[in-house]
Amino acid sequence: QAKTVSRKQQMCDSIDVDAADIKALYRRCQALEKLDKLDMAIKDVQRFSTLEPKNKTFLETLRRLGAEIQQKLKTTFSTDSRVQNMFDILFSDESDKEKQEKAANNLIVLAREDAGTERIFQNMPLLVQLIDTGKPEMILAAIRTLSGMCTGHRARATAIIHTVGISKLCSIMAVDNEEIALATANLFQCVYDSLSGGDKRNYGKEEALVLDSSKDLKDILLALLEMIASKKVSGHGRDQALNLLTKNVPRKDKKNTDSSKGLFTIDHGLKKILKVCGQVPDLPDQLPLTENTQLIASVLLNKLYDDMRCDSERDNFRDICDEYFKFKTSMLSILCQREVDQLVAVEALIHASTKTSKAASFISNGVTLLKDMYKKTKNEKIKIRALVGLCKLGSGSTEKLAKQCRKWLCNPTLDVRTRKWAVEGLAYLTNDADVKDDFVEDEAAMRAMFELAKSKDKTILYAVACTLVNCTNSYDKKEIIPEMVQLAKFSKQHVPEQHPKDKKDFIERRVKRLLKAGVTSALAVMIKADNSILTDQTKEMLCFLPWHKIMFFLAASYDPFKDRGTIVAQGGGKALLPLALEGTDKGKIKASHALAKIAAVSNLEIAFSGERIFAFFKTSQLLWNWGCIHLYFHRVKILKGKALPEIENYMFEEHTVH
Repeated sequence: QAKTVSRKQQMCDSIDVDAADIKALYRRCQALEKLDKLDMAIKDVQRFSTLEPKNKTFLETLRRLGAEIQQKLKTTFSTDSRVQNMFDILFSDESDKEKQEKAANNLIVLAREDAGTERIFQNMPLLVQLIDTGKPEMILAAIRTLSGMCTGHRARATAIIHTVGISKLCSIMAVDNEEIALATANLFQCVYDSLSGGDKRNYGKEEALVLDSSKDLKDILLALLEMIASKKVSGHGRDQALNLLTKNVPRKDKKNTDSSKGLFTIDHGLKKILKVCGQVPDLPDQLPLTENTQLIASVLLNKLYDDMRCDSERDNFRDICDEYFKFKTSMLSILCQREVDQLVAVEALIHASTKTSKAASFISNGVTLLKDMYKKTKNEKIKIRALVGLCKLGSGSTEKLAKQCRKWLCNPTLDVRTRKWAVEGLAYLTNDADVKDDFVEDEAAMRAMFELAKSKDKTILYAVACTLVNCTNSYDKKEIIPEMVQLAKFSKQHVPEQHPKDKKDFIERRVKRLLKAGVTSALAVMIKADNSILTDQTKEMLCFLPWHKIMFFLAASYDPFKDRGTIVAQGGGKALLPLALEGTDKGKIKASHALAKIAAVSNLEIAFSGERIFAFFKTSQLLWNWGCIHLYFHRVKILKGKALPEIENYMFEEHTVH
């Protein structure tokens, strides 16, 4: 090789003197070929072939080098070679961090291709070695690659479970790293879908090699249930374990009579879920939690209860709960000696007061306790919770309680977890027309609530939605028949009258003030919340918010185009799309109706940019369904008025859009 390099140098010197020296070019070409620098060698061949185009030796050399380069390119870019190169880079001590990260990303992409997946599958022990390095970027690469490999493939999913191990995957998901926990949860979901038949792709003969997967699915459920009550699991890992149970245990179709997964989870894990819900972060020796862990756990409990098919199953659920919560009312007085214990007692009273009919004695003794704590304690955390309890029980002046709630809401020195209780109080108090009118006049309080809605703590979403529904009078109202009112008055029965501040002009003013304070952008952030947190009930409440009313009111405003632009700019159209596509039937119709109102007064290319326009047209189909009574009468009028031909004519004419 040293002789070849020396010869190459001599040839270079000769070419510098005479660029047309064919012999020197040919010799350098041979030297470069020996050094495996084929791209440089072929340039010299092309030069001396141009000088002597009829020389057979030169033409043969050109053909041979061209073939060698093609073969090298084919080898270099073959799937097997690319996979091997990625592993070589990842395990090389000489590779820098940037190069390794690029190789890791390439491996993930290759795992999504059939040929690449098969090659990586043969090297699964190398992926386990990547996990064992303990480096977060290597662990992420390995987990995401495994996800790509097993998606829709039952045989590979089974191999991953038995090669890597469920306990090892759980330990990875348990680390205090949100990105790794989320990636591992995604891998578990891919494995679960593949084993349970949730992913319908067929891989032929390989599927026949897989035996019954029921034991593996059962082992996964047991492992997840063990995770949720373990102190070794981080808050992010616990969240993902709860999310996986929420997605996979309750039946998606109630027509399916098999509720065995739900019953199995209740028998083996209900107490563990209750333990998570009962954690008090202010107390020592508690489980690691995030801001949303207890909300996710409560959503899981709710879905498990709804999934039950008969009274005996519900009785079993209640019996397990009763056994877990052996709590006496008389204990409250003892508990309230320390501030931390007072915090626990107050929250217990607040939650108990939700079901007044089932906790009458508990609540009657608790009102006095709440009043004493509110008056005597100097701890703001306890004081604000006591006030919320009084709000829920309707004890005290609603306007005074609401004023205090707004004061705490606007206090930046209080932490988010404490301030959210102020919104909880307002969610109850804004049923009063005077309170809701005072609230929308306080722009600072509105903005503070919207900022809380955008925080990581999503336990506040329901309270914010309730407050907005109350302020805009967006709840369902029973139709009042005038004749029935007259009949009630004639029979001297009490007929409730509408509060003056709940009339149309007051509602319009409140809606406009909410819009000015930034309600649309806050709602857009709320709707982006994790699906497991944003329940169908909350989605439906958000759908009932007067998006269409806002558009109607603004159409009559002094500067309608500016106001319409505000709604679109704050993400109104984008926020409504997921509500119109998912959730309850009633909520989807409301959201689709609102989208139609926005579309009628906006440029679709701006309001629904990119691929959102296709989603918008999908939602509009809901409104043209004959079951949608809101538009049925409009269709009838169009047909009876013989306006359809005129509409068709408009399709073939040019119009300027204003």
